[in-house]
Amino acid sequence: MAKTQTKPTPSVSRDDLGGPEEFDRSHLRSRLLLLAGIVLVVVLVVTLAPGLESLRSRLARAQPGWIAAGAVLKFLSGLSYVAVFRAVFCERMSWRMSYRIGMAELGANAVVPTGGAGGLALGAWALQRGGVPGTVIARRSVAFFLLTSLPNVAALILVAALLGLHAVPGHASLALTLIPIAAAILAILATLATGRLADALRRRAQERHGVESTRVRVLAALAEGVSESLRMLRRHDPTLLLGLVGYLAFDVMVLWACFHAFGPTPPLAIIWIAYLIGELGGLIPIPGGIGGVDLGLVGTFVLYGVPVGAATAAVLAYRAIALWVPAVFGGAAFVSLRRALRGEADRIACCGPDDELEVIGRGRVRIGASTQSAG
Repeated sequence: MAKTQTKPTPSVSRDDLGGPEEFDRSHLRSRLLLLAGIVLVVVLVVTLAPGLESLRSRLARAQPGWIAAGAVLKFLSGLSYVAVFRAVFCERMSWRMSYRIGMAELGANAVVPTGGAGGLALGAWALQRGGVPGTVIARRSVAFFLLTSLPNVAALILVAALLGLHAVPGHASLALTLIPIAAAILAILATLATGRLADALRRRAQERHGVESTRVRVLAALAEGVSESLRMLRRHDPTLLLGLVGYLAFDVMVLWACFHAFGPTPPLAIIWIAYLIGELGGLIPIPGGIGGVDLGLVGTFVLYGVPVGAATAAVLAYRAIALWVPAVFGGAAFVSLRRALRGEADRIACCGPDDELEVIGRGRVRIGASTQSAG
């Protein structure tokens, strides 16, 4: 009778199990103070600046039920983000741990500039903790960014086409339908071309120098990240696909709820196309995107015929929800994750060489000898 072979328990060093840099309290505190300062300036301008009486009157008449509905929609968008995060970064993690890390990412995105790149550091940390090589981390980070951007581009083409064909309520000139479609198609072609170009440049650099330089690694991450995103889409993973759609759709509907909170609402197609174009202001490196996103959204709405007062009130309410819902839930997830890591560090500190325990991101592992403690 053959003996059943058991899979050996992987061994790690305590040095491999530290937390990410984003867990540094001074780093987080400085970001929060900067964000709070910017928010305070915006509130003072809206409250005290002359010539904004109509805006203040409109804001004072907000319907709390619609604002609450917007907050719920934003939370659902966050849950969709968690689903995408888990599908791309950490399928073997529990949903509870994926929620902690994914929601903490959203909280980080609220206070770190450059379009959410700061939050991706937590996903990279989760992979690193799971023993994934650095090349795979870079590849999946690129894939994650591309996958979460894809619904925006696809929706822009679809909504602009529907508006141009007068298939949905809403009016837009020929230029305001053709230009977004052309830009979105160019973005798709440029992404695919970038992947191929990066791969060609990587091969040429390797043949010329024969070493894995930083440039080669960056080019490899770009090329393989594009390929990885395409492979993930071909798997037709329902968790990934539904997460991608929900992450965008629920967020757009937050803006729709905010328009309802203040009165007349533009056609849904106009809300969608203005959102998809206006959110590009978030690429400006300002904490929370404050200023860039707001001006981008209001300006795009006005371009598509929405009165500036209605657009400004709805956008300000949307931006408040988009900042504070992730901050609250992401902050709670961050604290929970930090507490879990602290408890894990305490358990590891009590372990001797070759002791086994459950480690976040790796499952059951054997602790190797080390002079340093994790956490």
